[in-house]
Amino acid sequence: MRGREVPSFYLFMSLKDNVERLLEEALNERPSLFLINYKIHQDNSIEVIIDGDDGVKVEDCIAISRAIEHNLDREEEDFSLQVMSAGVSEGLTHIRQYNKNIGRKLAVKTQEEKLEGELISTTEEGITLTWKTREPKPVGKGKVTVTKEAYVAYEHIVEAKVMITF
Repeated sequence: MRGREVPSFYLFMSLKDNVERLLEEALNERPSLFLINYKIHQDNSIEVIIDGDDGVKVEDCIAISRAIEHNLDREEEDFSLQVMSAGVSEGLTHIRQYNKNIGRKLAVKTQEEKLEGELISTTEEGITLTWKTREPKPVGKGKVTVTKEAYVAYEHIVEAKVMITF
């Protein structure tokens, strides 16, 4: 057996239970990191997606990977493991992801509407976006630029993505 000796009571746990336990332990050691998602496919390939309050470094992915891989017995379960950071295309799925994106432009979809604007603040219940738009003047012809603001509760957000501008 490679690495540390695995206590016998862990041998009776499922791969899913072991991965969940090891992920929780590894993330507890690194409080700035948090789990976005993980999957265990039928071929025992394990995919873990993490994010962090200050982003994710390669070293973070390596540390989480080692915490899992070095504590699973390959003689008991044949598996492959991939630990990665949340990509921009994934969208925002965890409340902690919003805070680190203050100042960035988001595309937010709710049941009722689609909004695009700069994320200016977050609370425990929702986010505030601001954007500029052209509207007809109240009096006379032509248009005037106005600043709009909207508060969106997390529970109403169907999808939110960071918009990359070049």
